[in-house]
Amino acid sequence: MNRESKHTNLSTSISEKTENDLFEILAKLDHPPFILILDCVQDPHNLGACLRSADAAGVDAVVAPKDRAVGLTDTVRRIASGGAENVPFIRVTNLARTMDTLKKETSLWFVGTSDKAEQTIHEIDLTGPIAIVMGAEGQGLRRLTAQKCDFLARIPMVGRVDCLNVSVAAGVCLFEAVRQRGAAT
Repeated sequence: MNRESKHTNLSTSISEKTENDLFEILAKLDHPPFILILDCVQDPHNLGACLRSADAAGVDAVVAPKDRAVGLTDTVRRIASGGAENVPFIRVTNLARTMDTLKKETSLWFVGTSDKAEQTIHEIDLTGPIAIVMGAEGQGLRRLTAQKCDFLARIPMVGRVDCLNVSVAAGVCLFEAVRQRGAAT
């Protein structure tokens, strides 16, 4: 099989899932849900890296809006290095409404990231049913998405840069949850 046909088969074998799929996934879990929500991440390299980190951290699903966000492109799949195949990628029509529905129908707590938050990611309990909510490149979380979060947390920064790339920040937050959950092996 040549390289191009292998890539084409990969593209057709993986599909984005819907909000209904998300609730089916959550209903089948035998452990507290661990979700990553990406609010309008547009760079395919960032989404691919987030999917790769999500897979490594044992995330049950990655959720993103259909509008103003990148989907599962060939670049995303390549950068994800298997993460796109292993972690369900859920595209929703209205992220705020999906978060409201998740709050009503599940026991998920939403932890959003913000450089203006008073608590650090290390000070928040990430051991139970949790959704970590990351904002887009540059603008961060949208106002309504941030309002839907139960907690806002910042990543402690001691250097001179004022922010991290969204995929790096997602990795830091996901693996803080892994550390707290005691699942690291």
